[in-house]
Amino acid sequence: MKEILREIGMIARALDSISNIEFKEHDLSKGQYLYLVRICEHPGIIQEKLAEMIKVDRTTAARAVQKLENSGFIEKKEDRHNKKIKLLFPTEKGQNVYPFIKKENEHSNHVALEGLSERETETIFNLLQRVRSNVEKDWEFVKKGNKRNY
Repeated sequence: MKEILREIGMIARALDSISNIEFKEHDLSKGQYLYLVRICEHPGIIQEKLAEMIKVDRTTAARAVQKLENSGFIEKKEDRHNKKIKLLFPTEKGQNVYPFIKKENEHSNHVALEGLSERETETIFNLLQRVRSNVEKDWEFVKKGNKRNY
């Protein structure tokens, strides 16, 4: 069997490393750009949905959100109907760095897909969505405290 997940992991780690280096000049530390992008794309998102979207546990998301808030990239606002719920919004500082992050993402996509036809690009996209869907089922299962059978 081909080591597909190993390849995906290497790609993800390489791109994450590049991003962390390039975003340092914008005062974004390790991995924070992932959270900031989702908050910019979904203003008013709650932390739990953000964690689910990025596929991390609540504690990891809470730490990242706190760092972004302390650095002035995002702000928390109370929900009008439920004071316990905190909605996440980008600040002006967050909105100003968002276009740079998007530009870097577009460049990385271009580099990663160089030499692939439009059809190949569409195929790889569709296949990766199916792979993600399969993995999400296990992620949800394990997240709820269950054990997988190997």
